[in-house]
Amino acid sequence: GNYAHLPSPLLSSPLGLRVMSSFRYSSSFSCSSSSGKVTFSSASPPPGRIRIRRILIRPPSSSISCSVRKMMMMPTTRTCSTSAAAAAASSSSSSPYVRTHLLNQAPYTPIEPFDVLSAKLGREPKDIVKLDANENPYGPPPEVSEALSKLSFPEIYPDPECRRLRALLAEEAGVPPYNVLVGCGADELIDLLIRVVMEPGKDTLVDCPPTFGMYSFDAEVHGCGVHTLPRTPVDDDGTGLPSFAVDVDAVNALLDDASKNIKMVFLACPNNPDGAMLSDGDLLSVLAAARRNNAVVVLDEAYIEFAGIPTRAPWCLEHDNLCVLRTFSKRAGLAGMRVGYGIFPDNLAEFLWRCKQPYNVSVASETAAVAALSNPEYLEDVKQKLLSEKSRMYELLRDEPFASSLQPHSSAANFILCKVLSPMGGKAIKDQLMTEHGIMVRHYSTKLLDNYIRISVGTPQHTDRLLDGLRAVLSS
Repeated sequence: GNYAHLPSPLLSSPLGLRVMSSFRYSSSFSCSSSSGKVTFSSASPPPGRIRIRRILIRPPSSSISCSVRKMMMMPTTRTCSTSAAAAAASSSSSSPYVRTHLLNQAPYTPIEPFDVLSAKLGREPKDIVKLDANENPYGPPPEVSEALSKLSFPEIYPDPECRRLRALLAEEAGVPPYNVLVGCGADELIDLLIRVVMEPGKDTLVDCPPTFGMYSFDAEVHGCGVHTLPRTPVDDDGTGLPSFAVDVDAVNALLDDASKNIKMVFLACPNNPDGAMLSDGDLLSVLAAARRNNAVVVLDEAYIEFAGIPTRAPWCLEHDNLCVLRTFSKRAGLAGMRVGYGIFPDNLAEFLWRCKQPYNVSVASETAAVAALSNPEYLEDVKQKLLSEKSRMYELLRDEPFASSLQPHSSAANFILCKVLSPMGGKAIKDQLMTEHGIMVRHYSTKLLDNYIRISVGTPQHTDRLLDGLRAVLSS
């Protein structure tokens, strides 16, 4: 950057650099200047690309010091971040011990937790508004904390069958307990299904982006193929914006093509990240085509509670190739406890039971989920609050001063996807909301979602903070 105002001794002395970020790094840096442009260099620079909130510069031979804010340090070689996943992605793709198809496997990019964000942003966790991961801001019912405080026998392995929880879930879904499996999040069940159903190096699944990235990620990890069938933009919500609908005819055509070896189709209702729905007719059509070709359809209902329609879980008793996935992360505010579950037909449940990890759900996680289900009134109240706040946020985003910069999609989930019209771009909006206001939103820049942000629904106070932050960012 242009730091012409720096005291002249700083432009020629070795510098001590301390990075105030999610980690700290110290090294001896040399510095040169030309027309006020300062260049830092070192024999042992920090690895990768580092966004620096504040640095303190003290030449060892001088008492002069100064503070520089908001600087981006760009390496001339590889780039990475401070996360372990990103570090792995940037490391050498060579190891004699690793399966060959994994040597160039890109890691899944998760959302950063509060403690990491707190260190990175220099803010207390309570001052960070997290609207980037579709978490439930109200948290679980009070019965959860009470039950966890009385947790008995943590030194004993948990029930491998989660009997207490499965009995409650089976009653709620209207299916026998045998057809219900509980996992360490729905992610574990996605992974388990692929391991049980698909032959590595032979079978493929159908992925319909934009959608949840774990479907294709797990298939690739297990050496299975992925047929990407993009959703079709359809203006069916009255806003003039496209809803990303599944191209059912194209899915069925792939299933009927024996040369493609399609073994699984993943569909989400509502879909993440746009909140689009899947009709009964479309689901039945795909189920029929999949059944003709011995393929399994997995319906992800992570956000179904917000959609205003009943679950299709009972359909698993009628369709022997349908699996339905659910989660406690959204409706019950238990994302940190990692509790997901699925409803499976008999002919798949038998083999899933054989292959699942025996103690995959902790005592604490099952206890928390059981306690959450004991207070359905709380769960319903929180759901209604989120639906009300989603409507409020949607209408506010459609008005000025936001309408000329953002176009929100209607959504059947607890988030709103927005097309960014502002010339500053979605990445800059996301970054400034984070660094200057402590507000986290999700940014997308892909072929199908070029220049979009997704905003989770929070509390009314969160929405107010978001709108104030957006006003400041867009006006700047």
